[in-house]
Amino acid sequence: MSEDSAKPYLVRALHEWCVEQGYTPHIAVRVNAQTRVPAAYVKDGEIVLNVHPEATHMLTMDNEWILFNARFNGMSQEIAVPFSAVIGIFSKETGYGMGFQPAPEPVVAPLTAVATAPENSAPSGDSTAPDSAPSDKSTSPAAAPAKSKVSHLKVVK
Repeated sequence: MSEDSAKPYLVRALHEWCVEQGYTPHIAVRVNAQTRVPAAYVKDGEIVLNVHPEATHMLTMDNEWILFNARFNGMSQEIAVPFSAVIGIFSKETGYGMGFQPAPEPVVAPLTAVATAPENSAPSGDSTAPDSAPSDKSTSPAAAPAKSKVSHLKVVK
């Protein structure tokens, strides 16, 4: 069993809790070559996505992927996020949520290989990504740049 095997269950549980409480669930995603998100909304290699049922169409969360369609600047986009790229889920209204250790990133294609957004789209204020530092000290310096940013995600009991 992999280290991240509980993550899909925890994300689905917090997603369900947020929706039942009337909150807006958001996921924080570390964008990599596997993620399919509009590149215009990616900031510092991360993106925050609203995953409320009213903001998504055909939302599916299995044990490997989060898949849905959403509108960005009026254009429908297919979103595909592997659970290994999810670094947190939280309620927009309360900030309650859970952060996850980012998966070590293999050295692959540059960030520009991510799916592109329409050229005329402009990011909205809701799509900015949280600042967080890579916390896996075992990656080589060439694999991840050294940053000293701290995530704004926090666990509230």
